[in-house]
Amino acid sequence: MRATMGRAGRATVHLLLAAAMAFLLYLFITVLLITAVGTVTVVGCWLLPETVILVRRIAGAKRRLTTAWTGREIPEAYRTIDGTLTERLRTAVRDPGTLLDLRWMAAYYVYGALVFLALPLWPIGLVVDGVGCGLLRRRAVVLPWIVRLADLEAGWSTALLRPSPNALLTARVEQLTATRADAIAAHGAELRRIERDLHDGAQARLVSLSMRIGLAKRAYDRDPDAARKLLDDAQAQAEEALVELRQVVRGIHPPILTDRGLTGAVRALTAGSGLRVTVDVDGLAEDGPRAPAAVEAAGYFVVAEALTNAAKHSGSPTATVRLARTRRGLRVTVADEGRGGVDESGGSGLLGVRRRVAALDGTVRVSSPAGGPTVIEVDLPCVW
Repeated sequence: MRATMGRAGRATVHLLLAAAMAFLLYLFITVLLITAVGTVTVVGCWLLPETVILVRRIAGAKRRLTTAWTGREIPEAYRTIDGTLTERLRTAVRDPGTLLDLRWMAAYYVYGALVFLALPLWPIGLVVDGVGCGLLRRRAVVLPWIVRLADLEAGWSTALLRPSPNALLTARVEQLTATRADAIAAHGAELRRIERDLHDGAQARLVSLSMRIGLAKRAYDRDPDAARKLLDDAQAQAEEALVELRQVVRGIHPPILTDRGLTGAVRALTAGSGLRVTVDVDGLAEDGPRAPAAVEAAGYFVVAEALTNAAKHSGSPTATVRLARTRRGLRVTVADEGRGGVDESGGSGLLGVRRRVAALDGTVRVSSPAGGPTVIEVDLPCVW
């Protein structure tokens, strides 16, 4: 009985929120009428794309509400509304998601109102009739009915808000196009960084090395001591050039990943981060199956970038890194208890993280409220 009461309570909350949304949608009719008049008279045609964006947000809120009840996510498939006014109008009108949302909204004016009208049956069914067993009997009848009503409302919303396969395919193509562009941009930036490191570092030292060897050869006969000093300097230059070359190679694909795997490489990375870092590993054995090299490199890059940001900006002396094997791939989580308030547009390196992860069809979630904590969670799909 307690479990039934709990589920009925959650169903009641779901139905109350659904009824509240139905009431707000009736108020939203005014916005729709103003937009329609403005579009027909051309004077207010700029209202159309803005209204479509509002409708998307309302439909998104309904998707989240329905997902919270059913536990099954309802995907979204929209074309991005941007560009000139003509382009925004064309996208808003031609996007299949617009018709889908308007169809749901029209239907919701009907079945949302039915939900609103049915809510009074819940307290009426629980009125005490003076007999204790009578109250229990009434509850036993009413509670499942409330749950079924919530299931019915969620089922209608799911059916009406689920995009068509063609819309999902179109959205996926657009996402992959954007991801490909980001990957190309990230690849170009990486090539420029490597070229800059080689030109300004190793190449400059090799040129200096060549000059010192040439001077040593000229001074060898007339001043052996000076030649010996020049050769010593040349040897030091050669060692420094080797160090910089190793750093460039490590930036492309750290050799330690090949030798010790992601877990060992991350432990070595955290040891030199300047923070007290706790590494938690779930489902990743050092002698077990490994993720593909590209996935390991991306995971390593995420940890390195997040710890660098934490050391520079968070003000926290500690951090936590978690590596977990999931059903879909690899999950990397880095958290610190610092001041929070991460600004992704302020050169924090998160844009590079997003591009590298997006190139592998992964996802990045950043939570960094003012005052902390900052949590960066990355999911990288792969087959183990």
